[in-house]
Amino acid sequence: MDSRRVARRSVLAGAVAVAAATAAGCSVPAPPGIAATADPAPGRPISHSSRALLMQFAAHPDDDLYFMNPDTQRLLDAGVPVVSVYVTAGEHTGRNWIKGMPKTAPDRAAYSSARHQGLRQAYADALGADRFAPWQKGVAALAGGRHAEVDTLVHEGRRVELVFLNLPMHTPRRYMALPALWEDRALELRTHLSADSPVTRADTYDHGQLIEVLAGLLAQYRPTVVHTLDPDPDIQISDEATRGRDSEQPGYSDHGDHTAVACFTWAALLRWVADAGADGGAIPAFTTTAFRGYYNRHWPKNLPPGVLAEKAAHLVPYGGDPSWNCGNPSGCGDYGVGGDRPLTNRKGWVRSTHYRWPTRGPAVAGGPGGRIDAYGVLGLRAVRWRERERGTGLFGEPEDLGGGPLVPALGSAVLGDGRVLLFGVRIASLAGRGGTNRRELVLLEQRSPGGPFLAWRGLGNPERGDDRGRRIGAPVAVAAPDGRVHLFVRDADKGVATRVRAADGGWGPWRRLGGDGSGGSGGEVQDGLTALVDTAGRVHLLAAGRDAVRHWVDGSPAAPLPLAGDPVAAIPAPGGVQIFYRHPAEARLRATPGEAPSFDGYGLLSAAPGPRGPVLLGRDPRHQVQLHSGGRLFTRTQGTTPVGDPVLHGATTAVGLGADARPWAWRPERSA
Repeated sequence: MDSRRVARRSVLAGAVAVAAATAAGCSVPAPPGIAATADPAPGRPISHSSRALLMQFAAHPDDDLYFMNPDTQRLLDAGVPVVSVYVTAGEHTGRNWIKGMPKTAPDRAAYSSARHQGLRQAYADALGADRFAPWQKGVAALAGGRHAEVDTLVHEGRRVELVFLNLPMHTPRRYMALPALWEDRALELRTHLSADSPVTRADTYDHGQLIEVLAGLLAQYRPTVVHTLDPDPDIQISDEATRGRDSEQPGYSDHGDHTAVACFTWAALLRWVADAGADGGAIPAFTTTAFRGYYNRHWPKNLPPGVLAEKAAHLVPYGGDPSWNCGNPSGCGDYGVGGDRPLTNRKGWVRSTHYRWPTRGPAVAGGPGGRIDAYGVLGLRAVRWRERERGTGLFGEPEDLGGGPLVPALGSAVLGDGRVLLFGVRIASLAGRGGTNRRELVLLEQRSPGGPFLAWRGLGNPERGDDRGRRIGAPVAVAAPDGRVHLFVRDADKGVATRVRAADGGWGPWRRLGGDGSGGSGGEVQDGLTALVDTAGRVHLLAAGRDAVRHWVDGSPAAPLPLAGDPVAAIPAPGGVQIFYRHPAEARLRATPGEAPSFDGYGLLSAAPGPRGPVLLGRDPRHQVQLHSGGRLFTRTQGTTPVGDPVLHGATTAVGLGADARPWAWRPERSA
């Protein structure tokens, strides 16, 4: 029986027609059971897992290696167990061939098996084991009586599990199966049987059943960190020839399978939280990072040479080689990805790692008695952690502030009277078959300094239409001396939209910031905006673009600044601001105006003025948190493993989130 066979309860052509047009729309009705709807009310109990665990969801074998590394590797290095779920079998055309090999007939079962073997080789290598180390293969029982292959390797106390659901990539008419399944609930897909797998019976999945299985896996493993692909890729208009060469879906900068699987994963996250919180149950404590995919092709590369070399090296054992004796009769990897091919591929996917909603976090503010209040997104909801005692860096249990479901990015601003404003992006609806899939900006305003909050309030969306509205970025806000608060967000055209809160609390309309006047793509920017106020009270906004860092002062374009591969940091300086940045694919830190200290690394930066010069915070090439202050460089080598990018609180304290879904604080001057 052809493993791509699709069982239908309705006419296939109907599913295909909508799938091709809406692969990036991923609009799906809530699955049977508890509706995954907005739940903004605060006060829910939160349940922490007893140990850290990373769970990541990929469409194909290799998505994690291309797009989620080096983050995955750093957590694995720190001893965090990893569970990686692959939704498709990765069988594609069934051709696993490179130049010099004899031509053979396509064999999808063998190609899928060879790619799975490549993953085993890559993760054995990542664990420091022999790349041909034997894995324990087993069969896991899933929701609805379905089954999946689970391969497990434990080496020197560290553990990796690979879960293969093996849905097909294609239908008999060679349309993409996962986007069709995402759009049409009348469609069923029969799983692919990979060669050499302990799973010997095919299962069927419809839309709701896949969400049910993914949510069941989340409930079983209870991860504290979740990695997903990008559910809302950028709009990307290309001619058909270019789009085909770039392997992208029509109209959007990613593969259609990536988008569909990301949307299924987010629907499962919503379902998991809804099920766990039913009847007053506790919300699971986890953080989420969504990673860009083929977006990496279109923007300046952000990984410096050493980090890139390590990331690319993990693809070498995945690609394998036909000459290897790996013990798998069907093949020893995905040969087209072996050797130096990831580095020589013109698409350059491996040369960057970008977050869908980049943010410095958690948001921090001064709390009662000089303690730190940290705000973040936990279990898709806003929470507040409060430092137990001033200066200890030890935080109490999270206080649920509601607002969910939220994407993992909170912006913040502190008013002149000390009250905190929090800004989030809510998944306002997730409906399907042409239904709504809507994002909205939301606000949570503190009632009194250090105290409780008012009810959540919607701030709308700068875009018209749900499809464009889903492309908005992470909110960034700053309070000006005149009492106004300026909110900024990247928009669907890759520009910047802003909305201003007056001193009396009223909000003006959304408006676009002017570009560079070129009329082309030169004014387009990446997400990860930086906003600050200079000593004259002027509001500055900085955004890394395609060929320069774009700069606005009080809403008007200023002269562009040198090109950066990642979001920049800045501090007030005489006559304006001093900006810290790194050129694309470069570890060295630079500044304008002036000189930057030695501070090699990559990722988002934080900066603050200090008594002895700028204080800088970021990650070094080994992903360790580092801080430069007063001419000295400090590196955080103890404590919980960090995830994401930390933020400065004042000029002395770094605050971040750990792999255990709890905040940490680090005051290096005290530990030196």
